[in-house]
Amino acid sequence: MKSGNLFDKQSPILSLQNLSKSYGSFKAVDHLNLDVFYGDVFGFLGPNGAGKSTTIRMMLSLISPSEGNIKVFGKELQQHRNFILGKIGCIVEKPDFYKYLSAEKNLAYFASLSGANVNKSKIYEVLELVGLKGRENDKVKGYSHGMKQRLGIAQTLIHNPELIVLDEPTTGLDPQGIIDIRNLILHLQKDLGKTVFLSSHILSEIEMIATRMVIINKGKEVVQGEVKTLLNSEELVVSFGFININKALTVIRESKWNNFLHEHTEDQIVFHFSETDISELNAYLCNQNIGVKSIESRRKLEDYFLRITSN
Repeated sequence: MKSGNLFDKQSPILSLQNLSKSYGSFKAVDHLNLDVFYGDVFGFLGPNGAGKSTTIRMMLSLISPSEGNIKVFGKELQQHRNFILGKIGCIVEKPDFYKYLSAEKNLAYFASLSGANVNKSKIYEVLELVGLKGRENDKVKGYSHGMKQRLGIAQTLIHNPELIVLDEPTTGLDPQGIIDIRNLILHLQKDLGKTVFLSSHILSEIEMIATRMVIINKGKEVVQGEVKTLLNSEELVVSFGFININKALTVIRESKWNNFLHEHTEDQIVFHFSETDISELNAYLCNQNIGVKSIESRRKLEDYFLRITSN
């Protein structure tokens, strides 16, 4: 199932250019630009309602954009729809199957719809890949939610696509199921040479497996780039909790640490500085007889994402 190297590895496999979708006066997607390159696990990140599913539906030609352009494999989606969709595998929202048919028969049926020439050994190979070996002939009605998610990914793989689009594939899974899907995605990318476009509203999920990512909010791009660059900023958002906040504020405002003070609440003071400053400030406060009851740190991007998802 190794990728066929359909296109130039230096060119985007997927490119969205000023993509917008409006419903009356409401703009679900607002001039979105992004590029996904060969071999990426590309994280498409945003809170619920940010416009992720609308974007994916436009990418798959399920709905039409109000503005903008979509290129896949270097070709215009509107002009080469059948060619492009034949080389994409996708799960949009939760996968749906004929519950009284077996996994094997479901995959055989969906393969026939796609026009793929797939025999039983190929179906068994894909089912083994997603961890359903031994359950090939069981009716889907007896499958757990996690098994249905695995079968959904098997469905995306049955015609050996170049690009795999997964819309929230870990929704509703238990911790072990999330780990299994994560490992499967990494296997698809690293071992089988697939490019994966992964939608999620969970930053930690994207951080663990994505190579590049974009965060969107209210249909607009917030930030885009390599995950290791975006999430390895030296500057942190650090919250110190105090027994006596007023005493702590007085001491801090008379010191160099006032330059790093960002905001404060009834019992916490928030600073923006590097990891090495945490222990230095804590030692200074101890020397000033200021009681510190808690210290919590997050990267600035993580802090931002938590704020937009809590609104």
